[in-house]
Amino acid sequence: MPATVTAAEIEKAIRNVPDFPKPGIQFKDITPVLADARLFAGAIELLTEKFKPGSVDAVVGIDARGFIFAAAAATKLHAGFVPVRKKGKLPYSTIEQDYALEYGHATVAMHTDALKPGARVLLIDDLLATGGTAAAAIALVHKLGGKILEAGFLIELKFLNGREKLGGIPARSLVSY
Repeated sequence: MPATVTAAEIEKAIRNVPDFPKPGIQFKDITPVLADARLFAGAIELLTEKFKPGSVDAVVGIDARGFIFAAAAATKLHAGFVPVRKKGKLPYSTIEQDYALEYGHATVAMHTDALKPGARVLLIDDLLATGGTAAAAIALVHKLGGKILEAGFLIELKFLNGREKLGGIPARSLVSY
């Protein structure tokens, strides 16, 4: 087990990149957290601290950075890993969910056999911003009969009010801005 890591240590490692991917955006770069084995392991510990191995059937990760944290959490919890991907990226039969973007819409998908009805699910992503992608992933889990125990995020941009779109799902984030 890694030495105890605090959310403050994780926050200190997150790099702010101004004007990426476009002017006016302050991108929160998590790669320094990933590059530090202690911080990365600590982030997984913090994201899964409420759960014991066997208490979760599947960890659902959102494309693409969410895969990193969700796959590691699934391994720790002895659970399956289920990817939620952008439309057209999964090779088998899928269900889809549209969601609104600032200008337009996007669609995410999950395999039709990814979850059994009643599956206990932990949803993980790297970032909760406006909540559209997370809400779409929640809708996919519900369509397959899964029960979301919690949604966990490394970072939350609270000023964008993303939690409001999660439909009352218990949610927590390690770092908030």
